[in-house]
Amino acid sequence: MKKYYLLYVVLLISSCRVNERAIVYGSDECEHCKMLIMDKRYGSEIVTSKGKVYTFDSVECLIEFIYENEDSGMDASTLLVTSYTDPGRLIDAKTASFLISGQMPSPMGAFLTAFSDYKVAKEFYSSSGGYLYTWEELIKNFKEIKLKAIKEFD
Repeated sequence: MKKYYLLYVVLLISSCRVNERAIVYGSDECEHCKMLIMDKRYGSEIVTSKGKVYTFDSVECLIEFIYENEDSGMDASTLLVTSYTDPGRLIDAKTASFLISGQMPSPMGAFLTAFSDYKVAKEFYSSSGGYLYTWEELIKNFKEIKLKAIKEFD
């Protein structure tokens, strides 16, 4: 009997775990701008504590969605972005490095690209120019950063 109880508890806990969902490129719609998500280098995702998944065609759409829903009580437990050098692979936004460069336009025009590795982001920065940010810097100052990028690179 104890065996079955333990198995039940393990199954119950694992079924409640919040998981990411792979973005279906060419089929999933961006929650913010409603465009189809097409470019595997730029997709992003929010997973709430209740397991609801929101998909986005760019990091800028994800951030705009967060700002727009600040007062809604949505608990975004997991924030994921796609690493530019590994298209289609979602990584933790909080540990990613972000480059804004006129040489690397993103789907919604903020010239914002995510990298899983700071060294790789630095290499792209060295060859493409622009500005490097952490997630904290980006989310805190996004409106100013986006305006600056559009003004400078558009």
